[in-house]
Amino acid sequence: MGETTTATGVPVFSKPENPAGYLAILTALTTGILHFYLIPGATATAGTTGGVLFALNGAGFVGGTVLYLSKYWRKELFLVAALYALLSILAMFMVHGWGIEAFYRDGSLAHWAVITKTVESILVGCSLYLYSNS
Repeated sequence: MGETTTATGVPVFSKPENPAGYLAILTALTTGILHFYLIPGATATAGTTGGVLFALNGAGFVGGTVLYLSKYWRKELFLVAALYALLSILAMFMVHGWGIEAFYRDGSLAHWAVITKTVESILVGCSLYLYSNS
């Protein structure tokens, strides 16, 4: 990544200091991009509101990744990231039920739901780990 600096010489963007930061980036971008990919399906099943919520959730994960790599990131934002990912997980259960049936659509396993919620769970763990070790 090219280094862009401010007038004071502070880089605007930098690489993670902890290897767990790379896993956090991977998981956040994975779920963010998948939410963008799933917008048409969400719109078809839940209407415009579902599509908009998927778009906003995807933008939140991608935007959070950009913020994490910027000079504006603060330690406390790891807690915000963990809470955001946790709320994304809970939102699926609120819509589709609180049991294992939340991972099924029309009687078949919803692979994208399993993938997104798994990576969001990993992101929660990474964010809490990074908070406690930064």
